[in-house]
Amino acid sequence: MKKAKLGVAASVALLTLGLNAGAPAQQSGMTFFITSVGSGKGADLGGLAGADKHCQSLAAAAGAGKHTWRAYLSVSPLSGSAGVNARDRIGKGPWYNAQGRLIARSVDQLHEGVNNINRSMALTEKGTVVNGRADTPNMHDMLTGSMPDGRSSTAAGDTTCGNWTKSSNDGSALLGHHDRHGLSETDAARSWNSSHPSKGCSQPALVSTGGAGLFYCFAAD
Repeated sequence: MKKAKLGVAASVALLTLGLNAGAPAQQSGMTFFITSVGSGKGADLGGLAGADKHCQSLAAAAGAGKHTWRAYLSVSPLSGSAGVNARDRIGKGPWYNAQGRLIARSVDQLHEGVNNINRSMALTEKGTVVNGRADTPNMHDMLTGSMPDGRSSTAAGDTTCGNWTKSSNDGSALLGHHDRHGLSETDAARSWNSSHPSKGCSQPALVSTGGAGLFYCFAAD
């Protein structure tokens, strides 16, 4: 009888392990990630509210929904509205990736060239690596609309694809490179958050520039 009970207990334990093995990884300690997918509509993210919602949804699916998530995006002062700086939206830090590795301890550290945003550290909410310039397809362009210091651009023209509402080619957005490993972090042309403008706002335009409509998400609480 005792052997029979032990056999049943062992079976239950193995079944539980099997079920857990098939479950998605829980990233409860994660406070930074790159979106594994974009909006599907190019740079039309539904504005800041839509981008934040996308971050929140992906985080929740990965087991990190307890945090308040914000997209790292700036908006321009269009039609009399006030501009918004990406750096002012993301909380105070510190931030960790899906593996629990430190990205930056503070907003200042994040923007002073000593952060750990690079191809091996800037992972998706699933803990996966995003294709870089050496991969096919290249997906290293991240939507930011920001200058290197994390503030809204003062340059003429559209730098945020109509404040993240355009999916056509009559606008543009500033992009950053997530795979800057081995490059000078002080070179704006090779920055994680401000490298160059996109060719347009449509999904094909973002892809042809070197991206996929992905962006950074930070836990702001």
